[in-house]
Amino acid sequence: MSTGLRSGQVAEAAGVNVQTLRYYERRGLLAEPERSNGGHRLYGEDAVTALRVIKAAQRLGFTLEEVAELLEAGRHRHGRPVAGLQERAQAKLTEVDAKIADLTTIRTALATALAAGCDDLTVCASSACCPIPFTDLAEENRHAGPCC
Repeated sequence: MSTGLRSGQVAEAAGVNVQTLRYYERRGLLAEPERSNGGHRLYGEDAVTALRVIKAAQRLGFTLEEVAELLEAGRHRHGRPVAGLQERAQAKLTEVDAKIADLTTIRTALATALAAGCDDLTVCASSACCPIPFTDLAEENRHAGPCC
């Protein structure tokens, strides 16, 4: 390969830094590039696409390990059904929904604590009307009035 993109060009085109490019290469997410006669890495345009795919998958919540599995599954399909993006995206969506539910619960507790005027965690935690779930207080023992 006498022509190709150098590391800096690939990194800039994909919106990552050169260290990220090299890290993904070491992790096996990117194929090792050809080398010029002077020893410089020379990448094809497909490296830019691969980097963009990796970064997009990360923004969707996939870990680098999960991204590697997705890329590997795509490389070895050869027309056979392999657990790919659909199944893994559904699993990730379920995971995200669970996180949203947890965050909604946390948000509700914090908003209730603010509305109740809670200002001291120790005092609030020892109060039966504390809206923050420090203990397994019965829901009917909690009320929104100022109690802390």
